[in-house]
Amino acid sequence: MAEITQNGSTRARGDGTAQRLREFWFYFSENRGGVIGLFVVVGVVLMALFADVIAPHAPHEQYREALLKPPVWEADGSWDFILGTDAVGRDLMSRIIYGSRYSLAVGVIVVTLSLSFGITIGLTAGFFRGAYDTVVMRLMDVILAIPSLLLALVLVAILGPKLSNAMIAISVTLMPHYVRLTRASVISERTRDYVTASRVAGAGRLRLMFITILPNCMAPLIVQATLSFSTAILDAAALGFLGMGAQPPTPEWGTMLAEAREFVLRAWWVVTFPGLAILITVLALNLLGDGLRDALDPKLKRS
Repeated sequence: MAEITQNGSTRARGDGTAQRLREFWFYFSENRGGVIGLFVVVGVVLMALFADVIAPHAPHEQYREALLKPPVWEADGSWDFILGTDAVGRDLMSRIIYGSRYSLAVGVIVVTLSLSFGITIGLTAGFFRGAYDTVVMRLMDVILAIPSLLLALVLVAILGPKLSNAMIAISVTLMPHYVRLTRASVISERTRDYVTASRVAGAGRLRLMFITILPNCMAPLIVQATLSFSTAILDAAALGFLGMGAQPPTPEWGTMLAEAREFVLRAWWVVTFPGLAILITVLALNLLGDGLRDALDPKLKRS
């Protein structure tokens, strides 16, 4: 009898999880833009994972006989270079495909760093309150008062112009958003009955913060993480364009734009396609974030 009961409860939990997933997909799928964004993001991820298979050429390989070769549909275009070549004869399509790896890596690392530190700081500030909370929030206000790109430029100038330092700088500029969101959610949740019951049952502070309260604060943080992913890609491209991010010959989209500035008027493709790659990826991530917001925020769920 005990085994049957145990199996029954296990099935009930599984049914509950499946029901929540079906409900999530129902609300998410109502947002057509979110679904389109999801498919585009999945496509970019697959392109980055299988870049070695998809890319027709190595990203750094130079073809001296094909300098600034136009795309295939131009009069003197070649099928060997579908999107054309850059000023030193590198295949543009291959560099854009490999560049997706750098952009996604930037997004993942930046979001992981800013989310981890932001949640920890916001969780402790909202739980303990007092002078610590005041100092933390005033510091976050100072960071938010400085334009994010300007602050990132200053930090990269101090640390040195390279991609890893750019990711650290962008993480610092995005962290206050997670701190404020987490703190606000913790203040709202810490007085609820389930938290009081856990405290009366003898749960310690760490358990209350990370096991009891934090899981109920994750919905807005997930949405913010998705939107911050696109911001991180855009800021990394901006820093690369300004020469403070990834350095040549790295096939990073912003760096590719910087290398192509002087050829805008006579070789439109060297600027247009990396710019479109940034535009499509960032737009897809923003649409995905909107869809997640509709699915996870109970105030926005439509009956």
